[in-house]
Amino acid sequence: MPLSAPPPASGQPYLLSASLDNARHLSSLLRAVHFQDHATCFATANGLRVTVEDAKCIQANAFVQAEIFQEFAVQEESVTFRINLSVLLDCLTIFGTSSLPGITTALRMCYRGYGYPLMLFLEEGGVVTVCKINTQEPDELLDFDFCSTKVVNKIILQSEGLREAFAELDMTSEVLQITMSPDKPYFRLSTFGNAGSAHLDYPRDSDLMEAFHCNQTQTNRYKISLLKPSTKALALSCKVSIRTDAQGFLSLQYMIRNEDGQICFVEYYCCPDEDITEAEL
Repeated sequence: MPLSAPPPASGQPYLLSASLDNARHLSSLLRAVHFQDHATCFATANGLRVTVEDAKCIQANAFVQAEIFQEFAVQEESVTFRINLSVLLDCLTIFGTSSLPGITTALRMCYRGYGYPLMLFLEEGGVVTVCKINTQEPDELLDFDFCSTKVVNKIILQSEGLREAFAELDMTSEVLQITMSPDKPYFRLSTFGNAGSAHLDYPRDSDLMEAFHCNQTQTNRYKISLLKPSTKALALSCKVSIRTDAQGFLSLQYMIRNEDGQICFVEYYCCPDEDITEAEL
């Protein structure tokens, strides 16, 4: 059973309160976006979104729907705060990252509002630990404005196909080139590393291809250093949606199924590499 947190000493209600029977459901998802120390948390009635950015070029979002929690209550339309993600993960795994079969860490999370810490109440095997993590003023985040009407090309792959690609391609390359086309090669990944160029093609009728919606041929390059953090989410996922808009911005949306069979999503947005010219393509 999830913990019940004591009422705030000041009598002021918690703006956010949530409980999970198994804290690993949250910690594993947050690890998938942990490539910077700090994250911005957004809580609405729909659930929790945790956003991490780097260099205004890449943004990762972990979505935890309200239904995943045993209890999830937000007292305002939205509650936002910035937090040290490294510290949060340390607290969530304070009892260790691998529990014995049948033993889980229960979590209750409470936030009273601006200027207050995020409170974590963790219980495992009758032992309760209370953590207080200072919160900060949230930063203004990039808006990639990736609505469905602006998507030019979209494919959905089984994740094992992309995992194999990253294992086979030459990761000494500075960029990953992605070609999406209604005609051959349909979906091509290319690298240009120390050993020369390497290409991996996926036909549209591949067993790994779950959906293929390409309206025009697009070839864009992305810095591999920016894409590498997304491999954490790829390792956990079962499917990945790959989308591009007219400007070549890339969206990688990973569908992740937790131990209880519940579905969560992690999404990465990445800017195209601006150092190339049409002649190079």
